[in-house]
Amino acid sequence: MENQIKSSTNNPLVALVTGANQGVGYQIAKTLAENGYIVYVGSRNLSNGEKAAAEMGAQAQAIQLDVTQQPSISAAVVQIQKEQGRLDLLVNNAAIAHAGQPGRTLEDATAAGKATTASLDEVRTVWETNVFGVIAVTQAMLPLLRKSSAARIVNVSSGLGSLTWISDPACWAREHFGVVYAASKTALNAVTMAFAIELESENIKVIAPSPGFTATALNNFQGTDSVEVGSREPVQAALDTNRATASFTGPDGPLPW
Repeated sequence: MENQIKSSTNNPLVALVTGANQGVGYQIAKTLAENGYIVYVGSRNLSNGEKAAAEMGAQAQAIQLDVTQQPSISAAVVQIQKEQGRLDLLVNNAAIAHAGQPGRTLEDATAAGKATTASLDEVRTVWETNVFGVIAVTQAMLPLLRKSSAARIVNVSSGLGSLTWISDPACWAREHFGVVYAASKTALNAVTMAFAIELESENIKVIAPSPGFTATALNNFQGTDSVEVGSREPVQAALDTNRATASFTGPDGPLPW
């Protein structure tokens, strides 16, 4: 792959991937480790993270990280500071699609996200992870990112977050746009832009790749792409040092905001 940062054995690059014990986050962390990064595998449940990290090899290590809990975030900062002294890459991948029971179908989740009937409690729960968690983790990790010579922040988004796409009457996903998950990704895109604008003068790039419609626990495995295929764009975005800041991309190229 062109324009990648490949970590050297003498000075390995350091990455943190949130929600990395399964799905797209797992694939991102695994591929970064294969490219020589020291990878912190963020997981709410430490034992799940340890199992995932063990499968990724010696370059990966689990770190307990619940993006909705400030003490957990603060402890992760302390640990990375103590062990590595800096962070070169932050991948904000942790996300939830709904606040219902595991196994909820995509159709049920879509129905629950309708603007006119959605539960505000569910909206708050999903946004707590998908939006506020990203802000909290990014703010907390900035002192470590500022110690890198070329830090990058990758916020894993979704094509569903594109207001331009969704507003097109021909958009096939239009019926799936609601105030719970989809709107959280629109908000995440706005958060991405805000950080990108503010941090550009510090040479910290902030970008938003979309995995596409990937079959993961997020959508009860009803997506059309395998997790390996779905993780390609976020992985490329994480590795490509020439990727422009404030970019929003999907598997087929740039996406409209």
